[in-house]
Amino acid sequence: MANSNYMNLKTRVQKQQKKTIRKIRFYHSFLTIVLLLCVVQISYSALLNLAKIVVYQTKIVKAQELHSKAQERNQYLKSEIKNFSSMHKVESIARNNLKMAAKDEVLIIINQPAPITTETKKVPNNGFTKFLETFSTKFNKDIEPDKISE
Repeated sequence: MANSNYMNLKTRVQKQQKKTIRKIRFYHSFLTIVLLLCVVQISYSALLNLAKIVVYQTKIVKAQELHSKAQERNQYLKSEIKNFSSMHKVESIARNNLKMAAKDEVLIIINQPAPITTETKKVPNNGFTKFLETFSTKFNKDIEPDKISE
């Protein structure tokens, strides 16, 4: 009987050891999966941040180019203001470009009529127009189909 108790005790201890080993393996597997998920999340976030950095760098470069162009245009406009600040130049622009007159002057504008161009449109030469030509010649005997198609 002692031998059977010893075997029973041995099998119980082995079962308990297997149970604790399974628990430890499950725990390690669970931690491994959690760790892998964390690594995936961190790498995904890093890739997103790198993509944002690239996009923002290109936006910064474009904004700097726009800023430099705006400064150049600003300088050009300032020089234009200096050039046209005299009353004589402003008056010449008003007379020539804007068709304005001084206080005691009368402005006469003579418009030249645009030349009238008469352009005849060619009728496309397809089966339907040929049908209409032959159909109309039956009713109008004096019209020849060769004259119409030209």
